[in-house]
Amino acid sequence: MKDLKLAADRGIDVTDRRLALKIAAERLSIVRYVFMVQIEDGIATATERATLEYADAVLIGWPEHDSAEVRDLGDEEYETVTRLMDIMEGHIHVFSRQEAAGNIDPMTDILERVTDCVAQIRRLYQPDFPLPTFAEISRVVQEEWDEDMGKIDSQDIEPTVETFEEQTEHADEQRERQKANDAGGANTASGMDGAAR
Repeated sequence: MKDLKLAADRGIDVTDRRLALKIAAERLSIVRYVFMVQIEDGIATATERATLEYADAVLIGWPEHDSAEVRDLGDEEYETVTRLMDIMEGHIHVFSRQEAAGNIDPMTDILERVTDCVAQIRRLYQPDFPLPTFAEISRVVQEEWDEDMGKIDSQDIEPTVETFEEQTEHADEQRERQKANDAGGANTASGMDGAAR
């Protein structure tokens, strides 16, 4: 209630039922950005990548407030949106605590939950917009991640094997040359001995 009064004092129409759509997008954008900053220094896991891509998919093409694609909600639907907003804010509160503690795994899980809430809100306002599920995105990202890791592994291993083979061949060639030189040196020495006699 206090937040609503503050918003009203700033000239925001708090009776506008489309306001929740804007707030949901802004909240998710902030949480997504904070999460991205937390993981940008390392190599993101498949789950972290999938969670970010899920948030991106839900936010992509977000409709304008007065878009014809956005439908007005009835009382029951709006009550559902209000409950989802409350759940979302609860998740964000926990996310903030985990972010302060630097706990990436719980933050990943909570970002997914926040995104779920926002996805459900968007489906109510914009039912015709195709939104993927986290499971769908996660499956694709996992396949890409496995492929990327396979490339990294092969880059680490193959040059080492090739280098080892090259070094072995080089060593063999050096030994053969050394034998030839030794044999040539022995023959030259024998010839010199014969000439001296």
